[in-house]
Amino acid sequence: MNNTVRLGQSDLHVTPICLGTMTFGEQVNEADSHAILDRSLARGVNFIDTAEMYSVPARAETFGATETIIGNWFAKNPGARSKLVVATKVAGPSRGMPWVREGKGMTAADIVASCEGSLRRLQTDVIDLYQIHWPERHVPAFGNLYYDPAKETSQTPIREQLDALAGLVKAGKVRYIGLSNETPYGVHEFVRLAEQHGLPRVATVQNPYCLVNRTWENGLDETCHRLGVSLLAYSPLGFGLLTGKYDQHAPTDPGAPQEARIARYESVRKQRWGRPEALAAARRYNQLARDNGMTPTQMALAFCYTKWQVASTIIGVTSMAQLNEDLNAWGTTLSPEVLQAIDAIRWELRDPAL
Repeated sequence: MNNTVRLGQSDLHVTPICLGTMTFGEQVNEADSHAILDRSLARGVNFIDTAEMYSVPARAETFGATETIIGNWFAKNPGARSKLVVATKVAGPSRGMPWVREGKGMTAADIVASCEGSLRRLQTDVIDLYQIHWPERHVPAFGNLYYDPAKETSQTPIREQLDALAGLVKAGKVRYIGLSNETPYGVHEFVRLAEQHGLPRVATVQNPYCLVNRTWENGLDETCHRLGVSLLAYSPLGFGLLTGKYDQHAPTDPGAPQEARIARYESVRKQRWGRPEALAAARRYNQLARDNGMTPTQMALAFCYTKWQVASTIIGVTSMAQLNEDLNAWGTTLSPEVLQAIDAIRWELRDPAL
């Protein structure tokens, strides 16, 4: 993987595959996490993504565990940090996680304190890409379909958030900033205020993008294309739905792979990836892959790897075998006929894991 892509208008150049790490510290122990990091770097991936709230599913006991594991790996491998673009995230308002911070919102002081905590755990002097994990204001995200003004609880204007991030950039603790789980309004407002006030311009938006969730293509694609902001696509395999592992047995069936996320964690089953409609759609896509001589994983990743909308695709793994499979899917191309068949399924079933 010799080619790199530029993120937004920044000078960050990353591989089109990013290693996501939210399984580290929950499904993957520290030794295996370090082995996966070793292999990923050896195979040419120069981009890793984490967050202060990881591991996932989020628990008080594992808060910050993923960053700590990565930081320990940096300490063991002194040359590794300089070879990597490191992205992490400040959590938005609590969403039922009081251990992240005491207040319910995400103040300027929270942003600074969270950044300091991430720097300590990562054992690094600078974060290359610092992202807001989800908006401080109320938005329909994580499976919610509709915007509801009555649920608005925003207390920290976007301008204040940008000012706090600008301070971190000025102090040399953050190089560039990004957003996650955002809407077209949010991206426009962050860019508008940055340009109006000479503040850091967002380089990226990290949102879900996969065969069972293509909501990015309903407005955010044009927004980010015209504003020069890059998509970091997360959950390209739909939390495992698009690997085929649940094609024979649904996550709640005794025959389902019990170590896989949707089967293992009730909290995940309650989310968008656990919907029966999402599984039904995934099974259709997975069969389409097999009918065209591909594994479900190959087709699902190729869909993200080759779409113009995607700058870098974030893969999450729990084993070396999964890492190799995901990296080996690079270079798989989809014929016009397969792409048409994918669009036909979407036309019928839309985005069941939005």
